[in-house]
Amino acid sequence: MRRILIRAVLLSALAVPVFAQPPAPPLEKEARVYGQKIHYLESGSSGPVVILLHGLGVDSNQWRFTLPTLGGFHVYAPDQIGFGKSDKPALNYRVQTLVDFLDGFYRQAGIQKATLVGNSMGGWVAAAFALAHPDKVEKLVLVDAAGYSQERWNGPPVTREELLKLNPATLGGVRELLGLILANQMLVNDSSVQAGFTQRLAAGDGHVVNAMIESILRSEDFLDGKLGALKIPTLIVWGREDRLLPVAVGEAFAKDITGAKLTVLDKCGHIPHVECFMPFTKVLADFLR
Repeated sequence: MRRILIRAVLLSALAVPVFAQPPAPPLEKEARVYGQKIHYLESGSSGPVVILLHGLGVDSNQWRFTLPTLGGFHVYAPDQIGFGKSDKPALNYRVQTLVDFLDGFYRQAGIQKATLVGNSMGGWVAAAFALAHPDKVEKLVLVDAAGYSQERWNGPPVTREELLKLNPATLGGVRELLGLILANQMLVNDSSVQAGFTQRLAAGDGHVVNAMIESILRSEDFLDGKLGALKIPTLIVWGREDRLLPVAVGEAFAKDITGAKLTVLDKCGHIPHVECFMPFTKVLADFLR
């Protein structure tokens, strides 16, 4: 199947311990969606609504650099079902699962329409939600997003056994993923690897990651051939040095979504909102306003 796709949706949060402490946290809240606890961060109380969606193996903490920059907006950053401080029920997780829970979160929070910003697998969820509920999406921002099959971008085949190794249970596995996530390899060191390994052990989402791997192996919920239906203003942001999903994938998104704008950030890897948060937040703010 898809070596780069799987790596792209896994464990972006590993990079967060590499950087300095983020700004003071926003409000932490909880909602009940289909009987499950959904933890989320919230900032602002008025203005257009923006929802920030993290990737697989990640939680809302990854958006703490972005949240303080969105003054004038009412911003939500949920831990998607199965991740972070949200409940982790035993499900055969797939992207559509997260889409359904996002729709439920809209209802519980009283959101009528929002701009969706998603990184990696969060971008996949955002695009799939926009396809299913176009009336609920004001604008769409895809940040180094996953969602295409091998056939769309000629990705190399990979076995299930190889994919399962990408849910790292060793320091070496964490080191490999950090090397793929970050453009600046100087940040991949013993300290960051140990911090990332500690984060993975504490996350408690290994069964969710494995279920998502199986879903991808079943070719569920890919975006191939669907994005032409989107008529929503769309920004695509990509790190030029993304080793998980190359810029060519961002170019494919820009080609498939009518009117989409692609912005490529130099010296950035798979998580520009963390590694290059200053230029990223400027690009995002310009698009939102």
